[in-house]
Amino acid sequence: MIGLLAAACGGSPMEPRSPREVDVSPVAPLDPGSAVPASWTEGPIAQIYVRGYKDSNGDGIGDLNGVAQKLDYLQALGVTGVWLMPVTASQDHDHGYAVTDHRAIEAQYGTLDDFDALVAQAHAHGIAVVIDYVMNHSAAQNPLFVSSSATRTSPWRDWYVWSDSHPSGWTIYNSDPWPPSPTGYYFAGFWDQMPDFNLKSAAVVAYHHDSLRFWLNRGVDGFRFDATANLVENGPAAWENQPEDKVLMAAVRDLVGGYARRWIVCEAPPDPIGFAAACGSAFAFGHNADLINAARGNTAAIAAVARYFDTTPASVSTMLANHDSFAGDRVWNQLDGNVARYRLAAATYLLQPGVPFIYYGEEIGLAAGTGLTGDPALRTPMSWTGGGNAGFSTHAPFRALSENYARNNVAAEQSDPTSLLSFYKAIIALRKAHPSLARGNYQAAAASAQLLQFERRVAGETSLVAINYGDAAASARFAGLPPAAAVTAAYPPGAAALTTDGAGQLTIAAPALSVTVYTLAE
Repeated sequence: MIGLLAAACGGSPMEPRSPREVDVSPVAPLDPGSAVPASWTEGPIAQIYVRGYKDSNGDGIGDLNGVAQKLDYLQALGVTGVWLMPVTASQDHDHGYAVTDHRAIEAQYGTLDDFDALVAQAHAHGIAVVIDYVMNHSAAQNPLFVSSSATRTSPWRDWYVWSDSHPSGWTIYNSDPWPPSPTGYYFAGFWDQMPDFNLKSAAVVAYHHDSLRFWLNRGVDGFRFDATANLVENGPAAWENQPEDKVLMAAVRDLVGGYARRWIVCEAPPDPIGFAAACGSAFAFGHNADLINAARGNTAAIAAVARYFDTTPASVSTMLANHDSFAGDRVWNQLDGNVARYRLAAATYLLQPGVPFIYYGEEIGLAAGTGLTGDPALRTPMSWTGGGNAGFSTHAPFRALSENYARNNVAAEQSDPTSLLSFYKAIIALRKAHPSLARGNYQAAAASAQLLQFERRVAGETSLVAINYGDAAASARFAGLPPAAAVTAAYPPGAAALTTDGAGQLTIAAPALSVTVYTLAE
């Protein structure tokens, strides 16, 4: 059923009262198979804001072809996948979460053909493609909502959450989530221009399942789901993290799991562990702040980082920061440009369990946008060079450049073996070279003052990790290892080999502000 989205009185269909029709027809599963290694879900995965990554056509706006132009760079960085922030058609033409068509590409980013070409090229580089999917809400200009709001008897009315009178007692994020319209009050938890779908409706759920199949059938490898703890509201005191949310996401996980080597990750800050169980993975909100504070040398945060995976499943997705200001500023700004401590933060989450996500520009120390605040400051053009427009575009960019683009840029850091970019490449390569670091069990974690140590174990290999966040040298003591076993230095390069003593113990020197990794075969 295509286009029958603006109802006249009495329920008869008429032409859509919006610029574009929306396809709501059923989509049958047609799995094209998987073109990437099964290990891609081990990460790391690059999070890319397409608008801010690379402009290929000189209009000052990043696009899909621009991302394709940088696949060699991403492959050299060592990522196994890319998460593209919303690329679907949007009302906001910026962040993309106000979706006007869940099955169409944002015109400023290119076409469906461009998208298909990007997926094919990414797969040729061994890189999976994850796209953002917004199930919670649409844009107010989405033809579905336009039709739902046309009359109180619209056949599409039940696709959104409506009330004839203004509901009382509601406050979400310090705002009233029930904006008025000529035909009643609709629920919009985030913004009056992003009305919530009624996900208690089987028809709405079926539409989203069909839309997911639309992308899966094109070869997309997975999805990042937005706002999954906000899918269903049961009242003014029960609008977040409701049981139905996890049921909905478990059904989506089953659908996606019906395709080969597909994967999803959920955004659910109120309950990362609960949604990791329902979705398969969820972002480890809270842990990111501990990682940053540990890098600053905070002993309580170091202890929290050490304990985190004692009770958290290794399937969670980790990060230092992302596109939302509630998750923290750019890492460079949070750590005041201290490169030594920046390295420690990066090494910690790349060597611990979890699926690490690298927010674009993090690997070069991209700072917040000049003169910007809030979310826009975190979504500034990527710094490819120190020259005009930071190498992002031949045209004036859509937004101010990073504060430090002249110094912290890819061109400057690629040829510098001591750069932050070179460090990221080295730690990612280390992780990928050692199965114990990529997917091993997390054991014997301990924090002593400003020293963190832990073991990662998989059949046949153990990695011993010591991270010293302090300004003075320390020693990490490991026990329970095979007696008189040879232990090989994995990082930093060139460190001397060691041998465990007769009791299976080993002491590793940890210089100030350092990362040290040893491995032994078992």
